[in-house]
Amino acid sequence: MDNKEAERARARELAAQFADRGDATGWFEAFYKEAKGDNRKIPWADLEPNRFFRAWAEKAELKGDGRKALVVGCGLGDDAVYLDDLGFEVTAFDISPTAIEWARKLHSGRDIKFEVMDLFEPFRGWLGAFDFVLEVYTIQPLPLEMRVRVIDAIASFVVPGGEIVVVTRGREDDEKPAQMPWPLSRKDLSRFEEHGLIQTSFEIMIDETEEPPAPRFIVTYRAE
Repeated sequence: MDNKEAERARARELAAQFADRGDATGWFEAFYKEAKGDNRKIPWADLEPNRFFRAWAEKAELKGDGRKALVVGCGLGDDAVYLDDLGFEVTAFDISPTAIEWARKLHSGRDIKFEVMDLFEPFRGWLGAFDFVLEVYTIQPLPLEMRVRVIDAIASFVVPGGEIVVVTRGREDDEKPAQMPWPLSRKDLSRFEEHGLIQTSFEIMIDETEEPPAPRFIVTYRAE
């Protein structure tokens, strides 16, 4: 078992412990605290933007042009920094105070607003306030029974005419997810369209570093 897989196993263990207590999200803070400032202990914290999102952004020639962007579940802020480089006015949040404190220290020279916030208790001024909303791997680690609620919350942040980009592990509609992180299906993602969002692109990229190679969905939506 390599280091990343060992840390993923530890994340699953913590998530199960907190779920048994009726707390579906408390494990994130515990996990970041356990890392004690070592990003190698956080399997999704590469200190560089998600490579699938970056590939999509380069192909799309994404530019911020001063638009307001929100990064959901930002962790250590890797994707927030990338959006800042592209010219967005970036706000990023995470439920973990340790993650946000860490991100602020890592990127202290950046004009990025890092905030501690629970997705399900958003700041009122954020609803319908962002031109570009980015979700990378934050739906998939939450329990399946919360999936609709999570998507509803993410959809609430975008302005009319704005865009949401989702990057996630993917699965077929009839495929049962085996373990956390729980991949999303097209049927799962169709929940976004119930909020008047129009799917504008759906790309599948393959993660060859996993065994067996696993699909990643990169999906974009436009708010009417």
